[in-house]
Amino acid sequence: MRAKISYAVTAAVLVVYFVLVGSRGVLLIKAGTLLTVTFGVAVLILPVIGIWFLWKNTQFVRRANALAAELDAEGGLPVDELKRLPSGRVDRDSADEVFARRKAETEAAPDDWRTWFRLAVAYHDARDTPRARKAMQRAIALHDGRPVGV
Repeated sequence: MRAKISYAVTAAVLVVYFVLVGSRGVLLIKAGTLLTVTFGVAVLILPVIGIWFLWKNTQFVRRANALAAELDAEGGLPVDELKRLPSGRVDRDSADEVFARRKAETEAAPDDWRTWFRLAVAYHDARDTPRARKAMQRAIALHDGRPVGV
C-alpha cells in the first residue's frame, strides 16, 4: 500500500510540473516572436514526452499487479526464501541461487508467463532492474497472447 501511495504522489507531482511547464510554453508561444515561438514549442514537447512516459509506466505497473493477483489466486507466487543480512538487505549469494533456479524453470517452459513473472521477481531480488523489467514485459505479453520479440 505504501508503494501505491508513493507512486500516486509522485505521479501527481509530475502532472502538476507538466502543467506548469506547459503553461510556460504557451506563454512563450503567445509572445509571438520567432525565437519565443520556437522555444515555446520545444518547451511543450517536454510535458508531452513526460505524460507519455508516465502513462506507459502506469500501464506497466497495473498489468504487472494484475498478473501478481492472478498468480496469487492460483497459489503460484514465488515464496520469499531469500536469506537476509543483519541490515535486512537480501544476501547476494542467496539471490543468485534463487535466480539460477528461476532461470532454469523459464528455460524449461519459455512460453509460460508464470515462469517469466517469477524470473522477473528473481532479477529484481538480484538488483538487476532492467532485466527484471524486460522479463515482466515478456510475462505480460505472453499472458495477453501478444507476439514476443526475442
